[in-house]
Amino acid sequence: MHSAHAHPAACENCTAALQGAFCHQCGQSAHSPVRSFGHAVEEVFESFWHLDGRIFRTLHQLLRPGRLAVAYLAGHRTRYIPPIRLFVILSVLTFFVARLAVHVDAGTFVRQSPKTPEVPSAFRDASTADEVDNIRRALLAPLEQSRQTMPERLRTPIDKAIRKVEKQAERRQRELKKRPPVAAASGDAKVAAPQPKVAPAPGAGNDPVDIGFLPGFVNRWLTGQAETIRLNLPRIRERPQLLVNAFFASVPSALFVLVPLFAVLLKVFYVGSGRLYLEHLVVALYSHAFLCVALLGILLLSMLGGQVATVPGTGAVVGILIAALLLWMPLYLWLMQRRVYGQSLLVTTVKFVALGWLYFTAVTTATVILAIASLARI
Repeated sequence: MHSAHAHPAACENCTAALQGAFCHQCGQSAHSPVRSFGHAVEEVFESFWHLDGRIFRTLHQLLRPGRLAVAYLAGHRTRYIPPIRLFVILSVLTFFVARLAVHVDAGTFVRQSPKTPEVPSAFRDASTADEVDNIRRALLAPLEQSRQTMPERLRTPIDKAIRKVEKQAERRQRELKKRPPVAAASGDAKVAAPQPKVAPAPGAGNDPVDIGFLPGFVNRWLTGQAETIRLNLPRIRERPQLLVNAFFASVPSALFVLVPLFAVLLKVFYVGSGRLYLEHLVVALYSHAFLCVALLGILLLSMLGGQVATVPGTGAVVGILIAALLLWMPLYLWLMQRRVYGQSLLVTTVKFVALGWLYFTAVTTATVILAIASLARI
């Protein structure tokens, strides 16, 4: 009778006869993690430490400008994480942290500066001076009651709200006084009752988008997106963090377009280097992987600076470190470009500036498009 830990006679993956702890045909382990808890735990830790070691080796080489790209293009690939996998992991991690680090919610600074209570603009529907006065009293009553129950140092937002209500009431009174009297067609004629307002149909809030060189279905789609953005604007004003989250969630997808574009630019600028497009793509992936690492460092430093802001001197140190990272990013890319392609200082600098300008233009355009698209995704 075989024990629970006995090896099977044949590989469970390819049915080849087993001669040891691993299959010589496909490399699968003879141990089955689903039949032994000990083997399952062993496999988890083995995979973790193996992957962890590759991550450290890869990041160590990545932080040295061009070293990882040169090694990968020279065929030394076993010890390192593949460039596409490294880029995906770092980009997703970086922009996930960005969503946690960047806060623009209206309630974030409540303790530092109390928010002025929102006052509805109800006066525009008032048609007589008496209606304006009634609305003014209805709005002021709860504000004045709240003001009386609050300490003196916390009354400033309430006082601002009271003044705002008074200004709205005065403005509407002036508008009503300037309105010309309605002339009757005859002595017996009655003034027509105001017609009820009809809510606009969906898509009717904005003029339809009509760009001549685009097909009709694209213009209709853009019109729908514009209407969605218009409807989302009130929510963004109340919770601007929604726009930040939507933007950062979309950035990794945009990078999958920008990175191949950067590789195309490298191919054009280094057309005589003899390298294939996929080799330029490897350089582009490692370049953006480093930028993700640098941006991740800036985000973490910003979060740390917020936590230790009360400690004297830490703010200056954090600021210096962030500035150093910002300066290191273009210098790193220049050094990487020179090490990979091996051209002179002058030629590398000219190509770096020209390529950087073109790519910066593309990134800026993509950022604007992405910000607009994020308005429709909330």
